[in-house]
Amino acid sequence: MTATLKIDFVSDISCPWCAIGLAALEQALTNLQGEVDVQLHLQPFELNPQMPAGGQDISEHLTQKYGSTAQQQAQIRDTIRQRGADVGFAFNPSGRGRIYNTFAAHRLLHWAGLASPERQLALKKALLVACHSDSQAMESPEVLLAAVAQAGLDVMRAKNILASDEFTREVREAQAFYARQGIHSVPAVIINDRHLISGGQPVAVFEQALRQIAATLV
Repeated sequence: MTATLKIDFVSDISCPWCAIGLAALEQALTNLQGEVDVQLHLQPFELNPQMPAGGQDISEHLTQKYGSTAQQQAQIRDTIRQRGADVGFAFNPSGRGRIYNTFAAHRLLHWAGLASPERQLALKKALLVACHSDSQAMESPEVLLAAVAQAGLDVMRAKNILASDEFTREVREAQAFYARQGIHSVPAVIINDRHLISGGQPVAVFEQALRQIAATLV
C-alpha cells in the first residue's frame, strides 16, 4: 500500500534556493517511486513584491536588502552553483545581473495549475532556467511566453492573461494565505497541510522526511 502525499511547494522563481530545492525534491520523489503517490502543487511567494519595472542590479539589491559585501555575494554564488550542480541545475557562472518583479510569472503558474496541472511543473522549471541559467528579464512578456511555449501550454491564452489583470486576486489571496501560515522565507515545502520542510535541502533530507511522513499514513 502506498501513501498519498499532497505537496505544496511555496516559492519564487527569483529565488536560487528554490531552484535547488525543487530539483532536490524531484530527485527524492524519483527515489521514492512505488512508495508514495504525490500530488505536487506550486504555490506563489514574492521575495520582492515592490520591485519596480526594469528591476534592479542584483549586487545593489543584495547589499541593500541583506547588507552583504561583494566578496560575501561571490562566496554565496559559488555555494549556490555547487549545490545546483549536485542536483543537476546549472546556474549562470556570471550571475543574473538584475532581479525583476515576478508577479506576472506567478499569474501564469496559477493559470497552468488550473488549466493544465500536469504542465505546471514544466512551466516552473522553464521559468527557473530562464531566470537562473539564462539570466533573462523575468518581467518580459517575451521571456514568459517562451517558457509557456516550452512547457507545451497555450501561448495565446497566456498572452491574453499577461495583457490583463486575470488571476491577480487569486495569486494575492494565495500569497496572503501562506503568509498567515507563517511562511516568510522560501522554499517552503508543506506536506499534507501539516508538515513543513524549510529551505533548499539536500536530496537525502527530503527523501528521509517524506519517507517518515509516508510511514505514518499506511
